[in-house]
Amino acid sequence: MCTVCGCGEGEARVEGQAVRGHEHEHRHADGTVHSHPHDHSGAHGHGAAHEHSHEHRHADGTVHRHPHDHAGAPAHGHHHHHEHVHEHADGTVHVHVHDHGGEHGHGAEHDHLHRHAHSHRHADGTVHAHAHDHASEHGHGAGHDHGHGQPHHHEHRHADGTVHSHPHDHDNAHHGHGTVHAAEAGPDGELHYGRGAAHAHAPGMTQERMVRIEQDILGKNNAYARSNREHFRRHGILALNLVSSPGSGKTSLLAATIERLQNRYPVSVIEGDQQTSHDAERIRATGAPAVQVNTGKGCHLDALMVGHAVEHLKLDRRGLLLIENVGNLVCPSAFDLGEAHKVVILSVTEGEDKPLKYPDMFHASDLMILNKTDLLPYVDFDVARCIDYARRVNPELEVLQVSARTGEGMDAWIAWLNRAMGQDAGAESAEEELESLRRRVAELEAQLQEARQER
Repeated sequence: MCTVCGCGEGEARVEGQAVRGHEHEHRHADGTVHSHPHDHSGAHGHGAAHEHSHEHRHADGTVHRHPHDHAGAPAHGHHHHHEHVHEHADGTVHVHVHDHGGEHGHGAEHDHLHRHAHSHRHADGTVHAHAHDHASEHGHGAGHDHGHGQPHHHEHRHADGTVHSHPHDHDNAHHGHGTVHAAEAGPDGELHYGRGAAHAHAPGMTQERMVRIEQDILGKNNAYARSNREHFRRHGILALNLVSSPGSGKTSLLAATIERLQNRYPVSVIEGDQQTSHDAERIRATGAPAVQVNTGKGCHLDALMVGHAVEHLKLDRRGLLLIENVGNLVCPSAFDLGEAHKVVILSVTEGEDKPLKYPDMFHASDLMILNKTDLLPYVDFDVARCIDYARRVNPELEVLQVSARTGEGMDAWIAWLNRAMGQDAGAESAEEELESLRRRVAELEAQLQEARQER
C-alpha cells in the first residue's frame, strides 16, 4: 500500500505491458551518494529472474557487495528482502522479514516485521499462547522490546470451549517508536485524522514512519519527474496534467480540444485509468495518438508510468502532450509527473464547495476549468461562490468556464493553450540561444589558448 495516498500496489500497465524500472543507489569513495533509475527492458520479462549486485558501506568503513535477484517483481525502488532470526533473553526465537531500502550500515536502524508469542494464564489455571506481529525498528546490534504502541486483537479459547477476542495495545512510552495517532475530536464532535505530522492516518503506523515512507516515495517520484521534464524541455513539448473527479468531462474536453488544434500543432494524449482502454479508444478516434496507462489498484499516475508511456508515443517537437490522470481529487495532487501545469477540471454537477473540501488539488493547479456550464440552468451551482472558494485556496488560480458539449468557452481555453505553447517555445528558444553562446565562448577560449601556446 502507498502510504502517501493509501492506494494499492496493483501492477501498472502501459498498453498492456507491465511497467518496469527501479532505482539504484551508489556510494562513492569520497562518501558522496547518488541514485539513478534503472530499467531492465528487453533483457528479460517480468516472469523471468534477473540478478544484479548491491553495495553496502558499514559503520567501520568497509564495503561489501552481494548479488540481488528479482524474480518476477514489478517496478520497484532499490529494495530487497531477507530474513533475520532473533533470540530473546527468555530463549524464545522469532524470524522476521527485513526490507532494505537503499544503503544501510549494519549498525543503522531499519524497519522490519517480527512475530513473537504471548502466554496467558486464566483464573481456572488454563494457559494458552498466541502469536502476533509488530512493526518495529532497531539496529542489528541493538536490543528491542515488544511493546510498540500498536493496537491489535488477540483471540482466546477457554477451557469450556468458548472463544473471545480483545484489542491489545502495547504501551510504547518506553520504546521510543513514536505514537500511533488516533483521531482528534473537534468541538462539534467531528473526527480529524489529518492533524499529525503526516497529515494522514494509517492503522498501526506511527506518524514518524508515515512521514519517512512518504518522503521516500515522493523523492523517487520527483527524480523521475525531473527526468520527464528535461525530456519535454529538450523536445519543446508542453505537457499538461489534467486532474478531476470521475465523470467531470475530461475525455470529452480532450476530444473537443483535439478537434480544434489538430491543424495547428501536434497533440498526443496519455490516458490514465485503473482499468479498460475506453478513453484511449475515444481519443484515437479523433486521429490523435494516445497511450493507455492502467494503474491497477493505484489511484493516480506517477512519473515513472508517464515516462514509460512517452516511450510508446512518437512525440513531435513543439507539440502538446495532454495527460489525463485517474479520476481523483485527492492523490494526484501529490505526484509531479514532469508537467508544465496542472489543470483541474470541475463540473458544475459536483457542487461549488469542492475547492474547500479538496484544497490540495486546487492549490497545486494553475488553471481551473468549470466544465458542463450548459447544465447550469438545471443544477444548484453558484459559479461566483465556487470561484471565491477556489481563490481562497489558491489566489493565483486562473478560471475558465467551458462547455465541451456546446463549445461555449472553448475559444478561451484554446487561447490559454496557445499562450502556454508560446511561453514554452519562448523558453526553449532562450535556452537554445544560451547554449549557442556557451559554444561560442568555448570556441573563443580555445582560440585564445592556441594563440598563447604559439607565443
